[in-house]
Amino acid sequence: MGKVTGFLEIDRQDRRYAPASDRIRHFKEFVIPLSEEATKDQAARCMNCGIPYCHNGCPVNNQIPDWNDLVYHGGWEEASRNLHSTNNFPEFTGRVCPAPCEASCTLNLTDTPVTIKSIECAIVDRAWEEGWLVPEVASHQTGKRIAIVGSGPAGLAAAQQLARAGHEVHVYEKNGKAGGLLRYGIPDFKMEKPLIDRRLGQMEAEGVVFHYNVEVGKQMALKELVDSHDAVILAGGSEKPRDLAVPGRDLKGVHFAMDFLPQQNRRVSHEPVNANEPIVAQGKHVVVIGGGDTGSDCIGTSVRQGALSVTQIEIMPQPPEKENKALTWPNWPLKMRTSSSQEEGAERDFAVNTVSFTGEDGHVKELNCVRVDESFKPIAGTEFSLKADLVLLAMGFVAPVTEAVVNELGVKLDPRGNVAADMVAYKTSAEKVFACGDMRRGQSLVVWAIREGRQTAHSVDKFLMGSTTLPR
Repeated sequence: MGKVTGFLEIDRQDRRYAPASDRIRHFKEFVIPLSEEATKDQAARCMNCGIPYCHNGCPVNNQIPDWNDLVYHGGWEEASRNLHSTNNFPEFTGRVCPAPCEASCTLNLTDTPVTIKSIECAIVDRAWEEGWLVPEVASHQTGKRIAIVGSGPAGLAAAQQLARAGHEVHVYEKNGKAGGLLRYGIPDFKMEKPLIDRRLGQMEAEGVVFHYNVEVGKQMALKELVDSHDAVILAGGSEKPRDLAVPGRDLKGVHFAMDFLPQQNRRVSHEPVNANEPIVAQGKHVVVIGGGDTGSDCIGTSVRQGALSVTQIEIMPQPPEKENKALTWPNWPLKMRTSSSQEEGAERDFAVNTVSFTGEDGHVKELNCVRVDESFKPIAGTEFSLKADLVLLAMGFVAPVTEAVVNELGVKLDPRGNVAADMVAYKTSAEKVFACGDMRRGQSLVVWAIREGRQTAHSVDKFLMGSTTLPR
């Protein structure tokens, strides 16, 4: 594997960030890639560890040791072919995936895992620069029509796989552009949107047809799609946000994160915001409720908009600085993590519950909080208040939007409100209707969405043709 003694001789070196004082002045990406030589050195650290736990740590099952070895020996084009054999969009995952593969790396036992995510990103970026990624047009057409509802990573992965198998694929998207949360949820400073447009151009050349500004279930009946296509894939996102039902919730200035983030993304891409109330952090004291990635994105966006202060509170207790490897490895560990946005000036507080909002003239001015114990019960005497002109609720998502799915097709839901479908065939209870990604599994990672989109494409192709050569 690469250089046999590489992990003993070469220290871990990852990509760096531009200084915070510089990067908060714009919405462009700020990660500084490694040089080609440094990337080869990092690939050389991949061990011949016998059991590559990174394979299972990665939901799309990337053949990580294989393309590490190819990069070390200069086989970049073959590394790209290998990488794309399991992952349709490594330029997305190489930027926004939390890299569970690195947590599973054998070298993570000493906190020095191979920089898998950086190497993956280097491979795909070079492949685009060298012109290796061209449309893969099917050699024949099957005559089968497939409709995909939703153009997030699950829908896009399924669409590309099925188009390459020779099917006529139509993707229906309620927004003006494709990408789902990749486009409207993830800020441009984490992933610039021309990366999505470039991949969409490849897909359109492969025959995928995109229908924009069409909300299935409203502008178009879902049953109409089912009747006019040989198969339908439900690939919408988990869009119902978790709310905070406390006194003062109806005050102005209290918003869901996904009302705030898409507005800024649209401003950056010069799309119409189409909002009754522009949500901007400039000159305001911002409080973000929720400690996950969405909350972190709210911090980075607020800082760039010119917030006076940003505070992030989380009801969960503060996690440990370091995990117990003997108990957690090779699984994803719970430990203290600090994102690039959190480094840019946010105050963070844990084990805090919001009791109510108070305001003046109908606008929020304060959060009334209390500290909680490990059972989330309030601790007497720990009440305090936070100044807030803008409150962003980033507490996760509870379920996809399923009214049309249930009302028009009678599709069964699971106990959590997701569309019920198994993980083998991804079939729903309705004939020729499939479901994948957040629509099936609930809020999850981009890599799980891509995995399920690819596996659903395999199942749909087999359903339509009796057999399939698409990878599962």
